[in-house]
Amino acid sequence: MSAPQVSQRPSGLSRRGAIAAVAAAAAGAGALMGWQRFRLSDPQDMTTFWASRFPTHDGGALTLASLKGRPLLLNFWATWCPPCVDELPLLNSFYAENKSNGWQLLGLAVDKPEPVARFLARSPLAFPVGLAGLEGVDLARELGNSAGGLPFSVLFDAAGQLRDRKLGQLHPSDLARWRQLLGPA
Repeated sequence: MSAPQVSQRPSGLSRRGAIAAVAAAAAGAGALMGWQRFRLSDPQDMTTFWASRFPTHDGGALTLASLKGRPLLLNFWATWCPPCVDELPLLNSFYAENKSNGWQLLGLAVDKPEPVARFLARSPLAFPVGLAGLEGVDLARELGNSAGGLPFSVLFDAAGQLRDRKLGQLHPSDLARWRQLLGPA
């Protein structure tokens, strides 16, 4: 007679430990991939960004390369986004107050051309607005907006390096902090 075979099952405790270890490894790998995807220290990433072109509501075109060399506040917005529309007068005032100091501001509308044209006819802005369309969501994600939400603002220094970003409506304190961070151009 042979001895009965005993199956070797892991205990509940060791199984939970193994699952936790696998989950921790997956989370770590995901965090690393996310960090690598959204970090902008790779000059190639910024070269592609600065080569971008956007049509305007009046048939013109904007090139980001033409904005390099002075501080730039880039704001992603849409006509259908209430906090975006609410912050536009603040951005317009910031631009009016700081353009003589070398600051630039560019609005990228994540929207269709017709609503943007209608909006700008009713509420003109002093700063340029490019039409990014739905591709603007992808660009915002590349700049660190993993949620893809609006409004989203990104600050670049005069060398074209990303210095800060904010998801959500801007407030005067945000703009004051950024003005202090970069000073006049």
